[in-house]
Amino acid sequence: MAENAKRPRNYQPPRSPEEILLRYANGERYFAETELDNCDFRNATFQDADFSHSYFTADFRGANLKRAVFRSANVKTCDFRNADLEAADFSEAALCSTQFEGANLEGARFAGAYFHSHEMKENEKPCW
Repeated sequence: MAENAKRPRNYQPPRSPEEILLRYANGERYFAETELDNCDFRNATFQDADFSHSYFTADFRGANLKRAVFRSANVKTCDFRNADLEAADFSEAALCSTQFEGANLEGARFAGAYFHSHEMKENEKPCW
């Protein structure tokens, strides 16, 4: 789990992109089990956020996602081009049709993540 991402008491997943942005701005970092389509998070900051077990179709181009956790998340069709994904955790995530060109993947983890029937190995990074 991301360092600052602790499950809040009486947690309910966000229901809109605007709600996630507002809750993040108010200091929340735990957004597990969120299910949202067609989100525009270009250039947003979600450093240390936990999106484990979430489902997104989103545009994260240029976003700050340092140490963000997408463990066991379904991020198929998400766009992470030019995002800062330093030390992000995509372990066991679904990555089909995702884009990572130009993203900072230093220290990012993808062990057990899969795309198009390929399961990624320890220390393997997307090359697409």
